[in-house]
Amino acid sequence: MDALTPYLEGFKALPLAKDWLQSFKQEALQRAGTRGFPAARDEAWRYTPVATLEKRGFRPTLSQTKLGAATLATLTIAGLDVPRAVFVNGRFDASLSNLPQGARVVEAGAADESLHSLLAVSKEWQDDVFVNLNTALFQAVLVLQLDAGVVLEAPLALLHVSLPEIDSASHHVRCVVKLGTNAQATLIERYVGRDGARHLTNAVTQVTLGPGSHLTHVRLQEESPQGFHVGRVLVSQAKDSHYVSHNLQTGGNWSRLDLATDLEAPGAHAELNGLYAVNGRMHTDNHTHINHLAPHTTSQELYRGVLDGHGRAVFNGKVRVAKHAVKTDSAQANHNLLLSRGAEIDTKPELEIYADDVKCSHGATIGQLDEQQLFYLRSRGIDAESARILLIGAFTERVLAKLPEPALVEHARRALRGAIRALAAPEQP
Repeated sequence: MDALTPYLEGFKALPLAKDWLQSFKQEALQRAGTRGFPAARDEAWRYTPVATLEKRGFRPTLSQTKLGAATLATLTIAGLDVPRAVFVNGRFDASLSNLPQGARVVEAGAADESLHSLLAVSKEWQDDVFVNLNTALFQAVLVLQLDAGVVLEAPLALLHVSLPEIDSASHHVRCVVKLGTNAQATLIERYVGRDGARHLTNAVTQVTLGPGSHLTHVRLQEESPQGFHVGRVLVSQAKDSHYVSHNLQTGGNWSRLDLATDLEAPGAHAELNGLYAVNGRMHTDNHTHINHLAPHTTSQELYRGVLDGHGRAVFNGKVRVAKHAVKTDSAQANHNLLLSRGAEIDTKPELEIYADDVKCSHGATIGQLDEQQLFYLRSRGIDAESARILLIGAFTERVLAKLPEPALVEHARRALRGAIRALAAPEQP
């Protein structure tokens, strides 16, 4: 059976979208079928084979699964009382959501043609199989659209919950953010899965930033141990716009995120912060793409990883400076902490520079806990496990402290503390 057959058959079973959108979806599905899943020879997928994903045969969810208010309460972040959009197994649940002004959820069966331009992706991503599957199979899209000068006072939280289903299911979530001149907003995307949920989350987030606009984008991937996750974050930045990304990954069996931002006019600035923790046989892959397409643009990138057991992580960060993008200033760093002999990291920071008069740096480190620091803490009466937790916590705090909301910082610290405790026991010889 062809690996895409479950998705093609699932498309036929979905409710029909509006006429223009149904055609748009069919074209995307055809492109996905033509392209197929990435092969081992594809350089971008060299370290993350999709064979394990292909074998699962994930089918699009057809039924509406309900999430009780009591269960939702256990999944929300303590102290973060903000407007939210809740999706359960890829379907929007209006009864659990409260959207702010400027945000709306558009069901595929009721979408007008104004959505067409919002869903369009750049040429570079038009043949991406996961983007096309998302376009073909999403059933609702969250749109956050702010006019010039509008400031969203509180963050908007997108909560996607994966619950166990009878069969392995795929959930396709689409989010579009468009900020007008000098508009400001914070978006918190969070993906959680209940134990036993054997699923694939395929999420696409498109961001268009007008001149002088600011977006802070937090992305928390906390899927179930049986979960698969593929994410695409595609950003376009105009003059003097600021995009700040905080990407935290602590869950899932297999995950891949591509984050790409195009700095298209002078003054545009991008800041990418990331932290991943893997253990057992988890596999996490981060590909970032920062494209400096105009003069006087700046970017900063800091990703850190903690790996234990037989966990594997991939980091591939590319900074590209176009021919006329003089006065570009870019810095990129990836630091990794290995806690076991079986853990593995493939890190590949890249610079691709076609202009003179630029300032660019990149680097990567891979190391272990410092035995002298451990000895120092032990000599002060701290037990071995607590000493390891303290050192790992110090390593991750550089990224966690950058999160925009105190409640988010504390939630992330608790999540990492839980992961670190699972990671902290020394490997047995």
